[in-house]
Amino acid sequence: MSYSMNPYAGCEHGCIYCYARNVHEYWGYSAGLDFERKIIVKKNAPKLLRKFLMNKNWDATPIMLSGNTDCYQPAEQQYRLTRGLLEVCNEFNQPVGILTKNSWILRDKDVLQEMAKKKIVSAMVSITSFNEDLRRVMEPRTTTAKQKLKVIQELSLAGVRMGIMMGPMIPGLNEHEMQRIMKAARDHGASFTAYTFIRLNGAIKLLFHDWLYKNFPDRADKVWHLIEQSHDGKVNDSRWGVRMRGEGSIAEMVAQQYKKYGKLYGMNAEEWSLDRTKFQVPGQQGKLF
Repeated sequence: MSYSMNPYAGCEHGCIYCYARNVHEYWGYSAGLDFERKIIVKKNAPKLLRKFLMNKNWDATPIMLSGNTDCYQPAEQQYRLTRGLLEVCNEFNQPVGILTKNSWILRDKDVLQEMAKKKIVSAMVSITSFNEDLRRVMEPRTTTAKQKLKVIQELSLAGVRMGIMMGPMIPGLNEHEMQRIMKAARDHGASFTAYTFIRLNGAIKLLFHDWLYKNFPDRADKVWHLIEQSHDGKVNDSRWGVRMRGEGSIAEMVAQQYKKYGKLYGMNAEEWSLDRTKFQVPGQQGKLF
């Protein structure tokens, strides 16, 4: 994730924990409902990407789609900017990694299959819970976990290297589901994984606190204190290398689960990377690395 491209700012999915909520304040909007309702659309994104890739000094470093907000959120159904970005990347043989929690990615299976043959794309589907009651309130407008598994299976069968992102893991809410998620993903064709531990930075702290106590009053205190225990008495930690993993006994337990079940289900077993050597500006000779 040295580089990421995001055709949309704000996200209709409405995930309460999303770190991108804070970024929306940069545009003068709120991190709350504005983030979910006022979506900024970068209509010239494919054109700008093409111009960027024409730079003679560009070295084909893999670019992440959805490093901030989901590139397959509902707006994509109208604007098809993600499709346009992928078509440009396919033309240049530019390596791309994708992260999404929406089944709309299947509409681009044809171009993803072409890119997969050249080893210039991989995709991750975000799965945080199989508990539909939890998903509906935590990620209200995302695809169900069951449908996400179908996405993994269909794209995997099409030759796309598929993985899962389990993030965030929240103690007292969903961290106990890690094994089940990893096994189900493996059974549907995923071969690699990643996870993050809950971190409540900026405005998200207040938004998540309000959401937690309204939706889970019976365990809100416990969950909040467990998060604090994992961030040195706070709910956020900005330290690089620690902020997305947490520390202390709870965070360590999650890390050990991840390591144990990843090994058990053969996840992350292969050394694999996107191929940068095929990059070529259309009409010119390819670059050699």
